[in-house]
This record gives sequence, structure tokens and C-alpha cells, in this order.
Amino acid sequence: MRLSRRLILKSAGALPLLAGAFGFPRFGLQARAQMPSAAPGPAGVPPILFVHGNGDHAALWITTLWRMESNGVPHERMLAINFTNPLARADDKVEQSNRSSTEDQRRELGEAVKELQRRTGASRIALVGNSRGGYSIRNYIKNGGGADISRAVLCGVPNHGIYEWDEGLGGEFNGRGPFLRSLNEGENEVTPGTAFLTLRSDGIDKYAQADGRFVGKPGTPTGVTSDSPALKGATNLVLGALDHREVAFHPRAFREIYRFIAGREPSRIEIVPEAEVRLSGLVTDTPGGVVTNRPVSGARVEIYRVSPETGERIGSPIHSSQTGAGGRWGPVQVEPTWYLEIVLTSAGSPTTHLYRSPFPRSSDVVHLRAARPLGPADAGAGAVVLMSRPRGYFGLPRDVVLIDGKEPKDVKSGVPTDSTTTLRLAAEEVGRPVVAMFNTERIVARAWPASENRIAVAELTY
Repeated sequence: MRLSRRLILKSAGALPLLAGAFGFPRFGLQARAQMPSAAPGPAGVPPILFVHGNGDHAALWITTLWRMESNGVPHERMLAINFTNPLARADDKVEQSNRSSTEDQRRELGEAVKELQRRTGASRIALVGNSRGGYSIRNYIKNGGGADISRAVLCGVPNHGIYEWDEGLGGEFNGRGPFLRSLNEGENEVTPGTAFLTLRSDGIDKYAQADGRFVGKPGTPTGVTSDSPALKGATNLVLGALDHREVAFHPRAFREIYRFIAGREPSRIEIVPEAEVRLSGLVTDTPGGVVTNRPVSGARVEIYRVSPETGERIGSPIHSSQTGAGGRWGPVQVEPTWYLEIVLTSAGSPTTHLYRSPFPRSSDVVHLRAARPLGPADAGAGAVVLMSRPRGYFGLPRDVVLIDGKEPKDVKSGVPTDSTTTLRLAAEEVGRPVVAMFNTERIVARAWPASENRIAVAELTY
């Protein structure tokens, strides 16, 4: 599969970069920077390309991008890719609708590398990947791309597989399969000429467990351990009690990512707010419930400012737009203290009411996907409210996790494995506020009627 120019433009910042050439208004961080495309970043910091994991998209890197900017890294020297089909195939060599092979990922990453080199003028860049994204990074570097990459950071990447089984050898996550055996062959498991850093959890990464219960086979040894993400020849760091996603997106992970790429400690970990915040992004498709990063045209996006205490709307919409063929929505200007309700309406999907904490900085990767369809488990519910944590899992008893004043029963304790919890309310409770709390982040959603094919989502930022 060849990555088209249009798909490259879906990556973070690429559309604003070229907008002027096509007569579109410039927007977001790119417009704000007012700097030549080849302007150097802080001394020692090469351009950085962020690579998401299985089923994910560029938006997961939003807090990392904000922290980089808060340390002086210009927005236009960073890029976060959206793989067209982010989910892996069951068998890497067998075509599967709306899923990608390791070769698809390698090619798309290569296109994004060349795009970032072109727009910054840099001969070598840094790559940062989470989970499956680290596979495409290693594959690209090992198979001809090493000259382009000075540093590679692999966060929670199952470098020796999620399991080592004789069955399913065609799956890319099988440590005994041909894909990982090829990447790991030889005494040194990294490619010479590129510096590698791996970041891993101290025992609570659900994809680095000795027991197969996290991959559907409880009691069956996986053949891997918590050390699975480490690589011979790399700098290997254990970050403590962080889960599979947090080893990429947590502030603790940011410190190590920045230090490895820049060669010094960051000047700050906190995100520095901006006075003016402009937001935009993509609406992406979920055909048959399979997540993709294919753009959705004709989707309606409305944004309301809401009360942080009740979730009620404050006035009329502050933004309303319909996506075109490229799937982009926005831009909208907001205050960095505003709580928001983003309403996404697209054909064939539930109307999704996304409640978000304030955005402290601008972003052009505020990507939107419709919530899952209402299913049999939701039958009879007056309203369905989800609490979602895209950049980590809910860890019990590690974290404070409360929805509507109670600890959710569908979140398992021990190794963190769940990033979404569901609350179902009776018909007489439709319209009331629902408080979602995760540690210090608090979002108030409203319960919308399921009878109208609506779902509310309290989407956490941290």
C-alpha cells in the first residue's frame, strides 16, 4: 500500500504547513509560530516524529507535544503520524479488511519521515513510538531507514512479543514468529548507527506478563516477562508502576524521552498555558466497529462551553462545522480555562457527546471518533455514559477512579487493563449530571437519552 499525499496531510501539522499553498486559511500552532520551516529547535533537539500504537491515532501524543512546546521545541519541528489502518492483521501475510501489515506500517512511516525531513531541512530526525508503533520504527530503521534516524525511543513496545507460542506464528505479536525473529536476530538487537532507548513498566504492563490471561488464555504461560520490552544494545529504563500506555504518555516518561533526545534535562515538566488556544483535528471512521484513521466526510462537529460543576451548556455553540473530503474539523478558538462539550454527529454512528477538561494549549490533533454502537448490554438503559482514559489505564487500587460517586465494577483490580468504564442509567435519570473523576482530573458529563442513539463520553486528558 502506498501512502498518498492526502494521507500524509492527515499527520499532525502537515495540513497547516501546506495550507497557504492551496489557498486555505492557516490555523493552529503552525500559524502561530511564524517561523521558517527549517528554523532550528533548541540546541541538540532534532525534529521528532511520534508514532502511535495498535488502534490508536496521533491525538494520544497531545500532552507530549504540549510538554515539548513548553520546553521550547517549535511545533513545526514535530509530527505525529496517523496510520491509515492502525490495527494489526491476525496474520501479517494475509489481507484483512481495514487492517494493516507490518510492511504497510513501514511504508507509511517512511513517507512521514521524508515529509518531516523535507519541511525542516534536517537530514536525521528522532522517532518516538508507543507499543506497536515501536515495531514500525524498528522495521524502518533495520530495513534501509537507519541513515534517517539519529535516536529512537520505544515506549512499552513488546519487542520480544506478547507471547511465544507455536500457534499463530503469522501474527506480528508472536515472539516466535518470523517478524520479531527477524528484528531480534543477532547478538545485538538494535541497528548500529541509531541510538535506542526503551522505556518499560515495573511489572504492570498488561502486554508483558508471564500468564496468558491478558491475551485470552488464563493459566497458559506466555513465555515473556516484564523485561520483554528491553533490547540488547539499547539503553533500557524501568519507570516504576506505570502501565502499558503511561510508559509513553506519563510526565515521568516525558522526562526520559526529552532527556534522551535533547541530551539534557527538560526545563519543566508542566504544560505552560497559552493565552489564545486554537483547536482542530480529524474525524475518523469506524466501519463495522473497526477503528481506522480514514477521514469521514459530512460529519457535523459542534462545540459548547459548559459549566465545570454541572456540565450544562453556557450559551449557544462556539463552533459548528461539517467535515469535507479530508475529514478535518475546525479551527475554533477557546479560552484555556474552558470546559467543553464536543458533539460529533456522523452517519451510521451514535451521536457522541464528548466532555473534555480545558485545553491549556493549541492543537491540530484533536481527533474525533464516534463512540461505540449501543449494544445488547445497553438495552433498557435510559442513558449510557462512558469514562475514557486514552493515555493510560485505570489502575485499582493504584488510582482514584470514580464515576457518579462510585468505584466502577467493570474495572479490574491489579494489573491495569481497562481504559474505559460504562455507566448505565434509568430513563428517569436522563439529563442529569454525572461526575467522572480520575485522580486529580474531574469532568462533569450530562446523561443523554439512549433512545435517541446518543452516548456521553467523559474523555480524560491525563
